[in-house]
Amino acid sequence: MKKLLVFVVVLLLTTLLLTPFITANSDKDKPLQATDVELVKKITVRGKPQGGKPSKDSATGILGIPCSGNKYAIVIGISNYPGTANDLQYADDDAESMSYALTNLYGYLPQNIHLLEDMNATYDNILAAVNDVKNQAESDDEIFFFFSGHGAKGVADDGDSEKIDESIVSHDVSNLIFIWDGQLKTWFEGFHTSRIIFVFDSCLSGGMTDLKVPGRVINMATTESGTGYEFDSLGHGQFSYYFVNEGMINGKADKYDHNEDHVQDDVTIEEAFDYARANCVIQKPTISDSFENDLLP
Repeated sequence: MKKLLVFVVVLLLTTLLLTPFITANSDKDKPLQATDVELVKKITVRGKPQGGKPSKDSATGILGIPCSGNKYAIVIGISNYPGTANDLQYADDDAESMSYALTNLYGYLPQNIHLLEDMNATYDNILAAVNDVKNQAESDDEIFFFFSGHGAKGVADDGDSEKIDESIVSHDVSNLIFIWDGQLKTWFEGFHTSRIIFVFDSCLSGGMTDLKVPGRVINMATTESGTGYEFDSLGHGQFSYYFVNEGMINGKADKYDHNEDHVQDDVTIEEAFDYARANCVIQKPTISDSFENDLLP
């Protein structure tokens, strides 16, 4: 009887001690409650952007440690949001161009890319993709996370100390679902690799610096308070067009030669960002680069 009583007491104490951790681990995966939420829509513009601007170079021409392992990507583009009021024209095209560049220029295998578009780019599917990559990635691997769509701001209980939080906007097929910066930070904790690239083509994306840790490069289409644009003449979001289509695929960002062949598939992340920043009008791209030297995906 005494042994049974001791067992029950130990079981009860264990449950009480573990409950906060179980709850915390569950809560980080759920959509978070937020107040004062404001959807900040990317703006579709007719016509062609006129004139870029000189920019300070982020690229040095000196490559860092090359990737010796596998490469995984999560590529998201949402043009078709629930209903019609929040739809975009070219965010899904941005995602397809990014996926093309990764597979055709940078050696990513199609089976290692989670391409999530429109109604398939739900909150649950994005989280599942992050967890799938997290479970596979090892210390020598590389991870690429790309998002094109809407942004939002509000006051969210996402674990950081910011008064105003920023988010990327997903959905559950019926409603908009916000993935807050502090929540993304939590999702990307515990990865075995420190070689992670983020690209955000959305309004307010400059607020995604919560994700900053050594070994990461965060490319953001706007400032923390800025608006993103897509142009019908480009058929893409402005930042994605110059970052991916012109900068990477067409090789126009290739400022430094990083190999003896002088081919155009050696555009680094910093070079692509510099090219996009120099050509974007109205919006101001920003970068947080914690990777040693330039990063060639």
